[in-house]
Amino acid sequence: MRQGLEVAEAQQLVLSAAQPLPPENLAVGRALGRALAEPVRSTRRLPPADCSAMDGYAVRAADLQGADRRPVTLRLAYEVAAGGLCPRPLGTGEAARIFTGAPVPPGADSVVRQEDAEAGDGVVHIRVAPSPREHVRDAGEDVEPGDRVLDAGHVIGPAEVGVLASLGRTVVRVSQRPRVAILSGGDELVEVDGDVAGGRIVSSNSYTLSAQCRLLGAEPMYLGIARDRPDDLERLLAAGLHSDCIVSSAGVSVGDHDHVRPVLEKLGCRLHFWGVKMKPGFPVAFGSFEAAGGPLVFGLPGNPVSASVAFEQFVRPALRRMMGHPHPFLPTLPVRVAQTLEKKPGRLHFVRVRLRREGDQWWATSTGNQSSGVLTSLARADGLLVFPAEATRLRAGERAQVQLLDVDALGDGSEAPGSAERPWG
Repeated sequence: MRQGLEVAEAQQLVLSAAQPLPPENLAVGRALGRALAEPVRSTRRLPPADCSAMDGYAVRAADLQGADRRPVTLRLAYEVAAGGLCPRPLGTGEAARIFTGAPVPPGADSVVRQEDAEAGDGVVHIRVAPSPREHVRDAGEDVEPGDRVLDAGHVIGPAEVGVLASLGRTVVRVSQRPRVAILSGGDELVEVDGDVAGGRIVSSNSYTLSAQCRLLGAEPMYLGIARDRPDDLERLLAAGLHSDCIVSSAGVSVGDHDHVRPVLEKLGCRLHFWGVKMKPGFPVAFGSFEAAGGPLVFGLPGNPVSASVAFEQFVRPALRRMMGHPHPFLPTLPVRVAQTLEKKPGRLHFVRVRLRREGDQWWATSTGNQSSGVLTSLARADGLLVFPAEATRLRAGERAQVQLLDVDALGDGSEAPGSAERPWG
């Protein structure tokens, strides 16, 4: 087992151990947020025929030359609704009333908007001279048969659901959602409605970590609170062996009651590393049940902020890799530091910050107390500012990178920056 790794090195070990889960077939209507496990090719032409992009009149452009100078009157031949059929080709000097999405009649090559015409007594008076193909959507403008429409790994959003439906796909093949077994440890912990007398505290980590899993699309399974006894911890960890990932908070340090590592080894877990040079969150352990094809295992610190930050750096990338997502890390945003920050060298710091925009520049301001036990400072944060390991000072105005915890913090309709294969740099 390796100890005291750099953050990037530990992340790479996690990603090398995390593999996409086997695919499953899922109804398109339930596939939102899933990553495609195979490419999608079209078996249809969309639109299937030339169709109108407007409500108006299908015409022959040659019949309306000079109509913008002197209105031209055409005979109304028939009407075509969306999904309807054209009874015959359109002849010279004729127009057809047409609606958005309706097929353009043979012989017609343009559509005039209804705002540019006036109809009555079987004729239509047109005041514009359209160009050929104006307001006409060409057959196959969107998709042709055989087109590769979506690639494997593409994450299905609302537009993709619509595309799949338009292609006639009722079922799509996607990566499975990982099942994540979550437990906390410590005699001082109680459930949310438990008695906090005598210095006991609520096991909030299990709620935070479960919520982080759900936000990613994973399925959390709460195992409970393990008391400070190896047998109780072993019982709960064994209950999580049928999951895809086990996340335990507390019990991975070096105190007399920190039993996670020896219990995991007893159960057959191979520990890949313990301890990452970061703050908050140094005492992170990672392992896997390789021989039995069992779950990945993360031992996170007990302090609330440490557990949550460590989840974002290591558990999140693993779960997204399992779900087939192409970008495992949090998106990052270049910023300037609003006030001077200082620290000792040796560990990379993740500083909880709020963001504000001034013109084209984003500024990051500390949320205040950076103690690993102050969870409200994380609740107020828009992101985590990356303070490099060997740096001792970031002066006010210097450039830095912020991992976005909340893309909505951009707040102005800006697109979120893309995720890279490294969370900074």
